Amino acid sequence: MSLTIQLPTFDQGKTAPYSLVGTPLPIIPRPASSHRIALSAAHVVADPLASRHSGAAAPIDWERTLHYRRYLLEQGLGIAEAMDTAQRGMGLDWPTALELIQRTLEETSDIKDALIFSGCGTDHLAAGDARNLDDVLRAYDQQHQAIGKVGGRIILMASRALARVAKGPQDYRQVYRNVLGDAQAPVILHWLGDMFDPALQGYWGNTGFEAALDTCLEIIHENASKIDGIKLSLLDKDKEIALRRRLPASVKMYTGDDFNYPELIEGDEQGYSHALLGIFDAIAPAASQALTALEQGDPVRYNALLAPTLPLARLIFSAPTQYYKTGVVFLAWLNGHQDHFTMLDGHQAMRPLAYFCEVFRLADQAGLLRHPELAIARLQQLLKVHGVNA
Repeated sequence: MSLTIQLPTFDQGKTAPYSLVGTPLPIIPRPASSHRIALSAAHVVADPLASRHSGAAAPIDWERTLHYRRYLLEQGLGIAEAMDTAQRGMGLDWPTALELIQRTLEETSDIKDALIFSGCGTDHLAAGDARNLDDVLRAYDQQHQAIGKVGGRIILMASRALARVAKGPQDYRQVYRNVLGDAQAPVILHWLGDMFDPALQGYWGNTGFEAALDTCLEIIHENASKIDGIKLSLLDKDKEIALRRRLPASVKMYTGDDFNYPELIEGDEQGYSHALLGIFDAIAPAASQALTALEQGDPVRYNALLAPTLPLARLIFSAPTQYYKTGVVFLAWLNGHQDHFTMLDGHQAMRPLAYFCEVFRLADQAGLLRHPELAIARLQQLLKVHGVNA
């Protein structure tokens, strides 16, 4: 049966029929990969009926939020909890982030081999309120201890406060040396580029990549026993490969490159990257089945599954990149994982209508609309709100 919807075209005021062509990928329960670690940074489902006044906690639909984490884990993907995909620092406050971490650990404890790392940052300290490095260290320590008490493993998030007060590379060395010195288990570092968060410009004490890379590597080599790996989110495969080839043998490379992940995960003759990706939230069935194919020695199927997801990922993460969460949550709504398209702090309004229509098209072509009729009906609802009859 042909499924067709009228979608807006680039000619203002006009629509044209679009017929769906994709075959929805099945959801296949599977154990986690033993070769490539794959962590999906997971989004949160907002509670659209909750009122939020100044100072109140972020309104979360806990049932739907935790159900989505089980959906990811049961496909063999791990969870990177309370990260930027969950709108950390963009609607998700620290107290709610800690509750999210605790609930996720408790509510998924029955899933065998569930791998969960959790974001530890300084976001409860407004960058403008940070006066010196001691303020930053206290902020990191507060979150580090709180996550440790609930049994969480740490992803050490980049700090806006540190970026503001640091006077040079030596300040980054001092802060990371102290924070890593307190780690009870190896942590994942996170180098987040300013395309994701403009407040992090000049991280590691340098605006140039090579100088920043040198500082980052000095910190890693000095503290290698306390570091599980590092996630790089610069959307530049050559920079990731440059870092990967200079890491100590014991430190993993986690790709955060939502533009080039198939190539980086597959690797080359000198190594490969594990994954810690926001896009895996949106493409979970393709990611899960592709990793299975790679583990089974079938790179052709691996690439056949992931290649159609790349145009979708590059659109979702297109500039302004920090609003990529809007596309991720939109797909979760189209696919029936939540009953509404509402986000924390109203971020569902951060992309134009044409963006959503193209996300729909590309998700279909990648086999990522699991219930096509439902997806059409929901997109029609969105179009009608914008005055488009489809």
